[in-house]
Amino acid sequence: MKKGKIVVSENGPYLVSGKIPMMKEVSVDDAEGNPMKWKKGKNYSYIGSCSLCRCGHSGHKPFCDGTHMKIKFNGKETAVDKKYIEQAGKLSGKKLDLLDAPSFCSSARFCHRKQGVWDLTQNSDNPKFRKLAIEEACNCPSGRLIACDKKGKKFEPKFKPSISFIEDTGGKCSGPIWVKGKIPIQSHTGKKYEIRNRVTLCRCGKSKNKPFCDGEHLKIGWKDD
Repeated sequence: MKKGKIVVSENGPYLVSGKIPMMKEVSVDDAEGNPMKWKKGKNYSYIGSCSLCRCGHSGHKPFCDGTHMKIKFNGKETAVDKKYIEQAGKLSGKKLDLLDAPSFCSSARFCHRKQGVWDLTQNSDNPKFRKLAIEEACNCPSGRLIACDKKGKKFEPKFKPSISFIEDTGGKCSGPIWVKGKIPIQSHTGKKYEIRNRVTLCRCGKSKNKPFCDGEHLKIGWKDD
């Protein structure tokens, strides 16, 4: 499979197949302390396939070392079986629309800059506000937010298949696994999740929306070191 594949094992790690580039990616804050862009970090390499920790307790992060068996990790998948568009509401601005599915939120906070993406969208007749709203929506790693023009065309960043391990500078914690470029994700039951350009998977083990991140890492200050 050209794009590789991720399988969510039962109460265990993410099983990655295919040669997918993996790296750390760090959020960079503006002068007001809000995330504004992403910076590439350490690259990881593996041959053919690997297992990524999702219990949050491996001593060899981001890879699995079997700790999930010792702690009897409960990795039950609880995400609703609905497509993004079925969960998203739409905010109609003057020159831009915003699709918003809060259930996918991973608390990356790129949407908080300036007035926030919602106010910027509503006042998108201002070219600067429109541009910033699109930028904020595109920086949302989970794809909770998608900016669209008034004809319905979606603004999506162009990603090649890759996996990033997020570091949240302002939150002083480690974040989720950022899956980019329409990599297929499959449950251990064989169920296939909707293929999306960007999505975030829980790796602290505490999400209530497994396998997806729900921002719990930020609340507990989880670190991967």
